[in-house]
Amino acid sequence: MKPFSKSLVLAACIFAMPVALLAQTAAPAGTPAKAAVKAAVKKSDAPSPAEIRRSALKAVEEVTPIEEDPNVTLTPEDIDIAKRVFVGTIPCELGASVSITASTRRPGFFLVQTKGARFSMHPVESRTGAIRLEDPKRGALWLQLGNKSMLMSQKLGQRLADECMSPEQITLADELKKNPRPGLLDSPAFAANAAPVTAPALTPAVAPAKSSATTK
Repeated sequence: MKPFSKSLVLAACIFAMPVALLAQTAAPAGTPAKAAVKAAVKKSDAPSPAEIRRSALKAVEEVTPIEEDPNVTLTPEDIDIAKRVFVGTIPCELGASVSITASTRRPGFFLVQTKGARFSMHPVESRTGAIRLEDPKRGALWLQLGNKSMLMSQKLGQRLADECMSPEQITLADELKKNPRPGLLDSPAFAANAAPVTAPALTPAVAPAKSSATTK
């Protein structure tokens, strides 16, 4: 072989060596990269530690009983009001609902629950005659009217559930639509007690007296 040919073969071998080394190192390097991508995708599908913690806290809160206030003593009148509270799951507007369960340990107390909130409530005196349940510790109020109810958070200053209607309230609401109750001004008692409206007495006009001057 001529010296020129040997030099050409040697140069070709030297040029091919980095390419072979590159091919050998590229394959192993690609495998961990793919595994890392798969691991990242798998990790993104899993819930975060914060989400797991919130879910665990919610589960614990749901099974933790709410203690009634031992300092509250209900009167016989309060117990009578409690007997008129509608219990069960009551549907409300916007797909919400409120669950009311009577306490098995203390008569007159109720467990009132809605999405994300639970309260231990008892009757309180109402000036309007409506049934009013309160949880003073958590600042919540359940107001039961004749045709609807509502759950309010006095602490947050907002309604948690509105237009809640039990079967009894639905029946009354339908009845009121068909036979509206008279207003205050239409009440017979109001008409009987109202003072009659009379026109003011007119004083007759008096003609001015003529002068009695005498002529001489």
